[in-house]
Amino acid sequence: MEKTLIINSGSSSLKFKLFAIPTEDVLASGLIDRISIKGSSVTVKYNGQKYHQELPIPDHAFAVDLLLKLLVELHLIKDLNEITAVGHRVVAGGEYFDHSVVIDDDVIQKIAELSDLARLHNPANLLGIKVFKKLLPNALAVASFDTAYHHSIPEKNYLYSVPFEWYEKYGVRRYGAHGISHRYVARQAASLMNKPLKELKLITCHLGAGSSLCAVKDGKSFDTTMGFTPLTGVTMATRSGDVDVELVTYMMKKLNITDPEEMISILTRHSGLLGISGISSDMRDVIAAKDAGNKRAQIAVTLFVKNIVRYIGQYYAEMKGLDGIVFTAGIGENSDVIRKLVCDELEFMGVKLDDTLNSKGEEGFITKPDSKIAALLVPTDEELMISRDIEVIKLQEQKEISSKKPLL
Repeated sequence: MEKTLIINSGSSSLKFKLFAIPTEDVLASGLIDRISIKGSSVTVKYNGQKYHQELPIPDHAFAVDLLLKLLVELHLIKDLNEITAVGHRVVAGGEYFDHSVVIDDDVIQKIAELSDLARLHNPANLLGIKVFKKLLPNALAVASFDTAYHHSIPEKNYLYSVPFEWYEKYGVRRYGAHGISHRYVARQAASLMNKPLKELKLITCHLGAGSSLCAVKDGKSFDTTMGFTPLTGVTMATRSGDVDVELVTYMMKKLNITDPEEMISILTRHSGLLGISGISSDMRDVIAAKDAGNKRAQIAVTLFVKNIVRYIGQYYAEMKGLDGIVFTAGIGENSDVIRKLVCDELEFMGVKLDDTLNSKGEEGFITKPDSKIAALLVPTDEELMISRDIEVIKLQEQKEISSKKPLL
């Protein structure tokens, strides 16, 4: 049986999921965490079991080699030849990539070139790609881009009101992110609503450490909150979201900062929920502090919800209507508190939350049957979406080979 391995490589982590093809059964999933950091570990979940070990993991090459050996030792694969494809999640594809592609030297060069658009992500994604290509040279290597889904956004929504030459010469535009997730949950929501996706107007809310909203119209991404980089949009765990650009130069003067990279680091790593609350970047910790009476935690939660509601209202107007709101990702899937706070703010639009359904936290509707706008909880599955893209690429390659065969 063929196996497809899906990888999400971070700067100090390696998330993975192993699929059986064509059944799409998940054979294993897990995380290699704190790579090159004290306290590193590997966790593999499989067949209702869990393997966990803490050991020094000096770099990504060691991590990948460890993972492949474990897959054999745990009898998840007989040998490495069973892994016929490796799919890599890559954040920024710029204007180069509007779909998943087979990774070659040119693709690797372009991913590196686009690192400025996703400083925390693309370099880490490349680490995983290069190591896997070396250790599994015969496996089909595919890159799926978070920005690809947003190529359908119309010009009026992706251009900034800056000199047009910036776009022509330097590609300055809204690229968005989380496109793999938005694409998956929009399709799942349409299935749950029993309607063709092309006939629905949806707003998908990917709420996690990184958060973004996407307006989905005519089955495509129509607008999204993240912009030129994943820094903008709604409040996030450690990212500021939208701020006045003059605030950057103002605070650089106030803080005697001369290096722009230092200021970007503050907005990227020390802002958002962490910066406002002063407690944690984890919404669970912030909500607990809010409930205990912490004022700054209360403000952090309020701002997080307010920014989500603001964009929902904007997209409602842009699309001239709305059929459904979809909650997904870490916060969206697991925090009934945040879902309730958002939906309660939208009651004026006809959103009627069913508190019982919302508190269950299960996939499906969380609104009452007479709600004018449906709200749904849909767990995201970016790995499955990437795996399906790989199968499409395989079919395309098979067709190309068949078309080149000489007629007998």
